[in-house]
Amino acid sequence: MNEHRIVRRKSAKRRDFLKRAGAAGIMSLVPAAVRSAAWAAGSDAPEKKEVKIGFIPLTDCSSVVMASVMEFDKKYGIKIVPSKEASWAAVRDKLVNGELDASHVLYGLIYGVQMGLGGPKKDMAILMNLNHNGQAFTLSRKLYDKGVKDGNTLAALIAKEKSEYTFAQTFPTGTHAMWIYYWLAAHGIHPFNDVKTITVPPPQMVANMRVGNMDGYCVGEPWPYRAIVDKIGFTANTTQDLWKDHPEKVLGTTAEFVEKYPNTTRAMTAAIIDAGRWIDASLSNRQKTAEVVADKSYVNTDKEVIVARMLGRYDNGIGKTWDDPNYMKFYNDGYVTFPFLSDGMWFMTQHRRWGLLKEDVDYLAVARKVNRIDIYKEAAAATKTNLPKELMRSAKLMDGVVWDGRDPKKYAGSFKIKVA
Repeated sequence: MNEHRIVRRKSAKRRDFLKRAGAAGIMSLVPAAVRSAAWAAGSDAPEKKEVKIGFIPLTDCSSVVMASVMEFDKKYGIKIVPSKEASWAAVRDKLVNGELDASHVLYGLIYGVQMGLGGPKKDMAILMNLNHNGQAFTLSRKLYDKGVKDGNTLAALIAKEKSEYTFAQTFPTGTHAMWIYYWLAAHGIHPFNDVKTITVPPPQMVANMRVGNMDGYCVGEPWPYRAIVDKIGFTANTTQDLWKDHPEKVLGTTAEFVEKYPNTTRAMTAAIIDAGRWIDASLSNRQKTAEVVADKSYVNTDKEVIVARMLGRYDNGIGKTWDDPNYMKFYNDGYVTFPFLSDGMWFMTQHRRWGLLKEDVDYLAVARKVNRIDIYKEAAAATKTNLPKELMRSAKLMDGVVWDGRDPKKYAGSFKIKVA
C-alpha cells in the first residue's frame, strides 16, 4: 500500500514537470543517459537546494543577481545565493576548489582552466552565455590631450612618441584580454612588443587610471562610463564595434558539479535564462535592474552610471553621443543565452594566437566537451526558450576578418600580428 502511494507521488511530480516544460519538446532534446540521471525514480527535484554563484561587480552580472532578487530560482526549486568576489583569479580558484558552485565568469577563463593555461587544470563546463556586448576600450584624458581619439590616432602617437604605454585587461585568458589584444592589433599595435599589458580587477580600473598606472583599459560596464563621469578617460570604441553581439560572460562551473548535481545544474540555468528574458523584456525592467545592481551589495556605484548604457544611450566623453542598438543584451529571444560552439572555439584561437596555447588542439572537440549544450537544451525546454538552428555562428570582426568556426587552426595562424 505504502509502496503504491510513493510511486504515485513520484509519478505525479514527474508528470507535473513534463507538463510545465513541454513533454514532447524536452524528451526529444535530452539524451537517454541524461534523462536517466536527471529523473532517477521519476524525480526532477534538484539534488542541492541552495547554490552559491559568484559574480564580479559588473553590469553583466545582472541576470545572476535578478534570478535571486526576483526569485526566478524558486520556480525551479532552488535558492541562488549571489557571492561578490574580488577578482577573476579568486573566482577561478573558488570554482576549482568548490567554494563556489558556479559563477558569472569570463568565457576565456573557463577555457583557460580546461586547458591548464597559467594556472590549475580542471574539466570545466559552460552552461549558458550570460550577455552579449557592453564592454569598452577606455583611453586616458592624457592621451586625448596628445591628440588621440581612436585606435588609428593612438597607433600614430605610439609610432611618433616612444614611451612605455600601458594597457590593462582583467584576466590573462579572459574576454577583456582577448578584446584589447585584438583591438590593438587591428590598429597595427602589437599588444606585447609595442606596449605593456597588465592585469587589474574590474572595480579597480578607474582608480588605477586616475593615478596614472595605465593609458587605457578594456573592461565591462559600468567602469568605462565611470571613467567618463569622473573625467579621467573616454571611450575609443565599444566591444560591439569590434564584434557585434560578441560572447562575453558565461555561467560557468566544473564538470564535476554537473555530474554530481544534474538537476540543480538545469534548475539554475533555467532560472538565469528566465531572469535574462525579464531584463530584456522592457526598458522599465532594465531601469529596475540598474537600481538593484547599483547597490553596494553588488556593483556599488551610482545608478545613473549603470542605467544610461544599459538603455543603449552612449556618450564617448569627447563630444559624441548616440543610441546604440547593440547595447548589452541578456536574452534576445534565446540568441544571447545559447552557448554556441564557435564562440568557445574563438577564444581558444586567440589563446593560440597570443602564445597562451603552445600548439593547436582539436578546437571543436574541446568546445563540445566544455559547452554543455545538452544541459542548456533541457533548461531551454523548461523555460520555453527558442533554440538556434545551428551550433555555430559567424561574424565579421572590426578588421574585416570573418570567423565561422570552420577552420580554427588556419584562422588562429592567419593573423599578421601574433606571438610567433
